[in-house]
Amino acid sequence: MKGNRGRRRPRRRIVDHLRQGRAGLRRRLPSWKPRRRIIDYPRQGREGLRRWLPSWKLLLGTFGAGIAGLAALFALVYLTVDIPNENELAAQEASLYYWADGSQMVSVGAVNRQNVSLDKVPDSVENAVIAAENATFYSDSGVSLKGIGRALVNMVSGGETQGGSTITQQYVKNTYLSQDQTVTRKAREFIISLKVNNEKSKRDILRGYLNTSWFGRSSNGIQAAAHAYYGIDAERLNPSQGALLAALLKGAEQYDPTLSKANHQRAVERWRWILDREVATGKMSREQRARYTKFPEPRALAKPTSQAGQTGYLVDVANKFIKSSTGLTDKDLARGSYRIHTTFDKTLTQRLEKAVTSVRKKTIDAKKRTTDTFVEFGAASVRPKDGAIVALYGGADATKHFSNNADTSAVPAGSAFKPFVLAAALQQETEAWGAEARPGDWDRSVGDLRGALMSAQNPPFVQAGERLGLERIRDLVVAAGLREESLAQLEPTFPLGTSAPSAIRMASAYTTFGNGGLHAEPYAVSRMTLDGKPLDGFDRPDPEQVVTPEVAQQMTGILEGLGWRTLGTPDGRAAYRPVAAGVSEPGDRMKSAWFIGSPSAMSLAPERGPVTSDSPKGQALKEGNEPTTAITMFRNKPGAPELLPMNGVGGPDSGLGTTIPPQIWAAGQEAS
Repeated sequence: MKGNRGRRRPRRRIVDHLRQGRAGLRRRLPSWKPRRRIIDYPRQGREGLRRWLPSWKLLLGTFGAGIAGLAALFALVYLTVDIPNENELAAQEASLYYWADGSQMVSVGAVNRQNVSLDKVPDSVENAVIAAENATFYSDSGVSLKGIGRALVNMVSGGETQGGSTITQQYVKNTYLSQDQTVTRKAREFIISLKVNNEKSKRDILRGYLNTSWFGRSSNGIQAAAHAYYGIDAERLNPSQGALLAALLKGAEQYDPTLSKANHQRAVERWRWILDREVATGKMSREQRARYTKFPEPRALAKPTSQAGQTGYLVDVANKFIKSSTGLTDKDLARGSYRIHTTFDKTLTQRLEKAVTSVRKKTIDAKKRTTDTFVEFGAASVRPKDGAIVALYGGADATKHFSNNADTSAVPAGSAFKPFVLAAALQQETEAWGAEARPGDWDRSVGDLRGALMSAQNPPFVQAGERLGLERIRDLVVAAGLREESLAQLEPTFPLGTSAPSAIRMASAYTTFGNGGLHAEPYAVSRMTLDGKPLDGFDRPDPEQVVTPEVAQQMTGILEGLGWRTLGTPDGRAAYRPVAAGVSEPGDRMKSAWFIGSPSAMSLAPERGPVTSDSPKGQALKEGNEPTTAITMFRNKPGAPELLPMNGVGGPDSGLGTTIPPQIWAAGQEAS
């Protein structure tokens, strides 16, 4: 036993030593723990979804780091972006407009700007501008984060560009930056506005803003605007006039009250709102406000003498086309430096003006007949193959008669509309009989319409509207180029021409018949550059098939017969000139007279001899590209909303004036 115990003791001592050594080692070595991560994500000690949800500390830290980063970036940008030199608006080049042959038509747009100090601007005008545009101007930091955010969202999303800017931001855009609607430009505007607000006084900023803002009518600045709208210096503006000029800052194209009825209504509403806003912001007492209840009508729009004659009308149509094609505004165009190549033919325009003037002189005598007062003419020539507008007659003089008679949508088409009803009927019959349809296959009602067109009857066309459906007729004329907004309501009289398209659109629509049923959308500008760089928006769409070639051919033949009847004269000379003509009749509501003519074969006027096929005119006729011309005649007292009756215009032999437009067309053809 003793021996056994003796053998086990060493084994215990070894185990004891091992235990003591391990305990000592633990005392000597620090306890080990897992290293803590800087970012505890995924979160340790959590399971399931909680492991992947960030802690509030992580969120707060990330947000703080982001704010610090943005602050550092903003500080860097703020220090590196300098206030640029002011735009030299007065030194900008004018825009040049060119005829179709490349020769210069007119130079437009030397910047109309006259700087004035604030002591030359009444306090009431300053108050109106601030109330309308930026009521917190004197207390804000010069920028509107809400406005900037809204503008950026709209630009990124492709929506409408918006300002939403303070007066300081608008001043910066006018003075230091381009008008580009880009994120980069908006960011620079924000930074520079902050700097300008810190470095310039509010009074200096307001002075700069009033001297650079666009008020329409080619006016940059309050002084030029005061002269353009009221013919006085800015210091003579009263509070009511100042409120209207402040309203124009929202967009002169929409708020110049002389441009349209809709503009006038918008201007009156905003004028009232601005005056009320001045009361609300403490800038005008209620007693003062009560004095201004009558809208301060501005003077009529005046054009520069360089746009006298037809030039102003041509520029107006060109600008209208530019704005619809590119999105540019009048404000953009007024900044100048554009080169605009139009489709207008100088010779054809002069010939058209001469034809109107000569026939008017022979037929209209306001001194002899009171019925010849307030007689107006409008005309347009459009080339069939591509839709180019090659000539216009907008009125006697663009500097005296401001509305463009070639582009007005206020004159009912009358029976000149009826050929489209007949074309719709022919097209329906062609679809019913197939491509091989022949005139003998057509329904009897189509033949009735043809006879009614030749004999100036109305009932068959009303019946045709019921049978075809007014929507079908409407769709055809829209496809042929008439604007839907110029069309009358779809009532039983719709086929009789109650719609009021412009001369440009009527000429364009009639080209469809002489162009094999194809319609090319009318255009007035072929190309355009800014500082030598071409602008987009001038690619031409392919012509669209409106009616079949067979229907177009039949319509051309019918209209030629109508033209021979209309142009017949006692000596028989004009009767030999082939035309496709739409005319209005003596009974067409007695409010308008139309003639739409298009040479459709070689001219055979005996006194001039045949037009040879190798001559320019003969080649154009051969190719079917001789322009179609629409001529309209009406009576309208300036400022009156309604047209005057045509009874007795031109004397008892004029057929209520309906023979006068054909005479103008014939005179233009004789001159060619």
